[in-house]
Amino acid sequence: MDFVDWRKQQDQPSTQRVEQQPKTSRIAGPIMNRVEEVIRDAQARGEFDNLPGMGKPLDLDLHREADDNAMAYGILKNSGNVPLEIELLRQIDADIAQAQSRIERVLHTARKLRRRRVPLFEREKRAFNAEVEQTAAYYDETLRRINSKILTLDLTTPTALHRPLLEVGKMVQTFREECPPLN
Repeated sequence: MDFVDWRKQQDQPSTQRVEQQPKTSRIAGPIMNRVEEVIRDAQARGEFDNLPGMGKPLDLDLHREADDNAMAYGILKNSGNVPLEIELLRQIDADIAQAQSRIERVLHTARKLRRRRVPLFEREKRAFNAEVEQTAAYYDETLRRINSKILTLDLTTPTALHRPLLEVGKMVQTFREECPPLN
């Protein structure tokens, strides 16, 4: 058996070696060409120049021992993306905070108007009462929308991430009791 130096074989052109191109389907070829063209155009415009983490190596050793998806989750997390369930949790929390903020604003206005020493004008009373009604309707609608998101969350996540449904009628009634119309 003769020893063959593989490095010298690469330098010499060989008629026997045929480069195999990856097999692509008829559809995938044009799609991949279009994708590559879009990426080249974006690179030419400089859209990839200021991405976070540019010039830094990817930390691929973070979850070497974990399951198959751990590395993908790590890359998504480092880029600021989160799973849809976590995004839905954040939306629910933000919606609740926004609704509570509006309720607090109306309650603050009610306290301020009731503490005034000068009697309120009828126009001010009507405007405030209309604002209370609009806020109550907004609160009811928002809480029902949040409950819809909570139901979606509860159907798609493990039990540990479940949220209890909001008691819409009770919460709106509590708001109306805390902020009765001005007479």
